[in-house]
Amino acid sequence: MKTIGFKTSHPISHKESFIEFKTETPKPTGRDLLVRVAAISVNPVDFKIRQNSAKDTILEEPKIIGWDAIGTVEAVGGNTGLFKVGDKVFYAGDITRPGTNAEYQLVDERIVGYAPKNISDTRAAVMPLTSLTAWEILFDRIRISPEKDKGKSILIIGGAGGVGSIAIQLAKKVAGLTVLATASRPETMAWCKQMGADYVVNHKDLINEMHKAGFNEVDFIVDFVDTNSYWDTMVKLIKPQGHIASITGSSEPVVLNKLKSKSVSFSWELMYTRSMFQTEDMVQQYHILNKVSELLDKGIIVSTINKTLKGFSVENLKEAHSLLETNQTIGKIAIQF
Repeated sequence: MKTIGFKTSHPISHKESFIEFKTETPKPTGRDLLVRVAAISVNPVDFKIRQNSAKDTILEEPKIIGWDAIGTVEAVGGNTGLFKVGDKVFYAGDITRPGTNAEYQLVDERIVGYAPKNISDTRAAVMPLTSLTAWEILFDRIRISPEKDKGKSILIIGGAGGVGSIAIQLAKKVAGLTVLATASRPETMAWCKQMGADYVVNHKDLINEMHKAGFNEVDFIVDFVDTNSYWDTMVKLIKPQGHIASITGSSEPVVLNKLKSKSVSFSWELMYTRSMFQTEDMVQQYHILNKVSELLDKGIIVSTINKTLKGFSVENLKEAHSLLETNQTIGKIAIQF
């Protein structure tokens, strides 16, 4: 099968930042599905891993990355029971295994969902990773309840990015929250409004912008940009007994004691936790993706796609990575095979 990967961490402009090669098509065993990939999307995690996973070394075998795909089940392992050959599926995969930048891929059925039927492959392909991340941060980490929390307020830092775009929709359409999202450029502000944000506030003067919107504090805050840069601002803006959650990690310790007087909770979210550690509730991602698929088919939420590249090629992967590395992209980028 055709595969695209890299042997060392080059800048994206380098001629071997990605290389095309052939490898044996794998055979599924156990809980694995063999999927023929039809379309993928590219996420910030892709370029971060490309930049850092093979620094100052040359790998014996090229590393295959990519964590978003839609395709058709071609074969199943002996212990599968959720899918059959011919099923159309979508998924984000497992960061510890070869990724979606290949014509075929093995993926554990417990982290796979049935693909939406009413939208295109590319529109569906961009949804798994960001939808899982947004769903888990809202409903598994913060544990927002549409019944008891309806009408409460949430601040989404980084509203126009891939995760922010779907988090706005889930917070508004599923949880029934009042949604404030950060953005600063006219086009990103318009995008957040299009996704369903009630208020769009400029992150460059966030506290004053929140006050102008009529909010001194909010019930929940999710950070999709930079935990430490926004920490003191989040501490000021969160209500007593509120909840802050982040996906961005931190190069320095987070000063949690600043939350003590308000009895505020803090959570990390990593979409790969369930697959990395083979958690007992790993199959929850199957259920989340099926719910997201249903929401997409009913038009309750919409795809966050904003650009499509046609053809599974080194050139298109380089273009997608180059665009993402600007940190100026809105929504998601898909590559149609």
